[in-house]
Amino acid sequence: MITMKKKVVIRTSFTAVHCWPECPYEDVNYLRNPHRHEFHVTVKFDVSYNDRDIEFIRAKEEIDKHLRTNYHCKDLGRMSCEDIANEIMNKFGACFVSVFEDNENGAEIEQ
Repeated sequence: MITMKKKVVIRTSFTAVHCWPECPYEDVNYLRNPHRHEFHVTVKFDVSYNDRDIEFIRAKEEIDKHLRTNYHCKDLGRMSCEDIANEIMNKFGACFVSVFEDNENGAEIEQ
């Protein structure tokens, strides 16, 4: 019998401003200045059975509350997608987090 890994997946988004003041590339030097994105976030949690160790509706509510309080409509300074993903992973004990700018380019981290 094949052992399958089970995960619950939460997808959400928030709007914020950030910048990369140290951007060394002249062709994208606008990144040095504050600019707005809609950040798309995916968070995955390992679960061990089909009735879910983690109820994903409740988990999404917790994650959304955290994002509203700490990120939504805020200036994140030089915080990167990787920084945001790392913070979410550490805060919620997720096994995977991705953060994409405008649902196009971004970063993924996993344990």
